[in-house]
Amino acid sequence: MGNRFDDSITVTKTGIAITTSGTSAGGAIPTASSGEIPRYIRVAASAAACVRIGAGAQTAVATDLQVQPGDAVILHVPSGVTNIAAIQVAGPGVVQVSPLENC
Repeated sequence: MGNRFDDSITVTKTGIAITTSGTSAGGAIPTASSGEIPRYIRVAASAAACVRIGAGAQTAVATDLQVQPGDAVILHVPSGVTNIAAIQVAGPGVVQVSPLENC
């Protein structure tokens, strides 16, 4: 009998890396292996950053969702949402975004 890992994730396509600074930066949410925008993404940060998702180009601000260094959040991507942006909290870093396949 095998084990179930209900909290496991599958990542089969490369994500994007957003270099954060005092100015918002962003891009398109990476697609899943199907070529479509995934239903969920994993967002991790090397330094505290604030992130925002939305339809079209986005501008992150200091009051958006904060991702702590060395931590990750799983975000639901609603229909029509195509982009993500990030901004540093106190110092520069990298925000990495991966499309999730099995959610």
